[in-house]
Amino acid sequence: MPASDLTLLIEAAKAAGKEALSHVGGDLDVRHKDDNAGPVTKADLAVNALLEDRLRRARPEYGWLSEESADSADRVTSETLFIVDPIDGTRSFIEGSETWAHALAVVQDREVTAAVVFLPARDKLYSASQGGGARLNGKPISVGRHTDLGKATVLATRPSLDARHWPRGVPNLKRSHRPSLAYRLSLVAEGRYDAMFTFRPSWEWDIAAGALILAEAGARVSDRRGAPLRFNNAVPQTDGVLAANPRLHAALLDQLL
Repeated sequence: MPASDLTLLIEAAKAAGKEALSHVGGDLDVRHKDDNAGPVTKADLAVNALLEDRLRRARPEYGWLSEESADSADRVTSETLFIVDPIDGTRSFIEGSETWAHALAVVQDREVTAAVVFLPARDKLYSASQGGGARLNGKPISVGRHTDLGKATVLATRPSLDARHWPRGVPNLKRSHRPSLAYRLSLVAEGRYDAMFTFRPSWEWDIAAGALILAEAGARVSDRRGAPLRFNNAVPQTDGVLAANPRLHAALLDQLL
């Protein structure tokens, strides 16, 4: 019997982790992408090649979207596809930090059905399947229960708290940050932070996996205006992300709209 999509993603993420860690401390051949899209290393490209080979050999009928692969116009016709960020938090990887991740998702009919976010340097593997709950290293996780904006801890960039985003006033939030967007989403799913948000257009490969992990942990996940996230868009971006337990999500949205 073929492995489930979630099992396939977990096995692929662990293989990706071994590949990425093998480059730590070596010559990363850092280059900078066009249009100020950030750095890329030979580790990013090696992990991308490993994942594409492993996942597409297992599911040749699935489409493919990855930060480090050329996009194809016919991708949007795929009913099911992989959405992958080989190394989310490349700057963190270059600096020798541990807060970078592999983010892998399967999307069917524009919804995420299986997801993994793996931080190999910290041995943290978040996983979820649609309707199957969310887990960290195999143990169930759930989103936090705080609903008071004044006491909420959030993961966000500093510009996200500019007054221009908050017509009803900037809430008095306790802000922290992590370089990997996939890790930020997962930390909220784990309950270590109460919410996360970003108001910039968000690439699907950064958020697809974390969005399902959060939803299965009991969070409400939306774009910055409260609309459900949909994936495999022609331009693979969403209008930001807002995630928290349902009551806190509603309170944040009320301040934003």
